Amino acid sequence: MSVPARTVPLFADIDDVARRLAETGYLPDTATATAVFLADRLGKPLLVEGPAGVGKTELARAIAQATGSELVRLQCYEGVDEAR
Repeated sequence: MSVPARTVPLFADIDDVARRLAETGYLPDTATATAVFLADRLGKPLLVEGPAGVGKTELARAIAQATGSELVRLQCYEGVDEAR
């Protein structure tokens, strides 16, 4: 399956990211809003890591909602954790 390349950025600037994510109920800090903006502008994936419960999935949901995108969540293997 081929996904067409996107040529138009989804966000105008970092403040636009913060405002649109806040409209979904997700309140990003400056570092998170900056990372989302740069990933969008550079056309690169946003990689998020951290322990359970810190908001990784909520960030993905908020970005999907703010951009009108579909979120496809994959739980690859629940046995893999930070302790490995």
